[in-house]
Amino acid sequence: MDEIGAGALKPNPRLQGLSPFIGVWRTEGSHPLMPGQALQGRTSFAWHQGGAFVIMHSEMQQPEVPPGVAVIGSDDDGRIMMIYFDARGVSRHYEVSLEGGGMRWKRDDPKISQRMTLTLGEDGRSVRQVGEISEGGGPWQDDLALTYHLIASEAGPPD
Repeated sequence: MDEIGAGALKPNPRLQGLSPFIGVWRTEGSHPLMPGQALQGRTSFAWHQGGAFVIMHSEMQQPEVPPGVAVIGSDDDGRIMMIYFDARGVSRHYEVSLEGGGMRWKRDDPKISQRMTLTLGEDGRSVRQVGEISEGGGPWQDDLALTYHLIASEAGPPD
C-alpha cells in the first residue's frame, strides 16, 4: 500500500536557512536558576517528512532541565514557527526568524515571554545560544545560555 500523502514529502524551501543546524550537537552551558552548575546535554535538528519540517530534540544531564521536542514549519506567507513540548507537559508556540546564518525564536506572552538567539560559528561546527526571559511583562533577564559543538552532520534537505 502506498503511503498516504507521499506527494507532500518533499523539501520546504522556506526552511532552507535551517540547513546549517541540521545534525547532532553536544551542548554545554549555564542557567541563572542553577548558579555554578555546568549544564551538559545534546540537541539535534533533523529534516522530517522529506524536508517538509524540521524536528528538534533536546536533553540535558541535569534532571532540572526537561527533555523537549519541537516541530518547525512555515506557512504560505513565509512565517516560520515552532511548536515546543517538554517532559513537564509544557507546550509553547514560538515565531522563528532566520537572519545572517543564524536563527532566533521568540514568544510574547503576558505571563512568560522568551527569546533565544542562535549564532552559527564561522567554522559551521559550533553554535552560541543566548536566551532571555521576561516574566509578567517585567524586564528582560538572562535565561539558558548554551554552546553547541557538532557531533554529526547531515546534508541539506532530502531530495
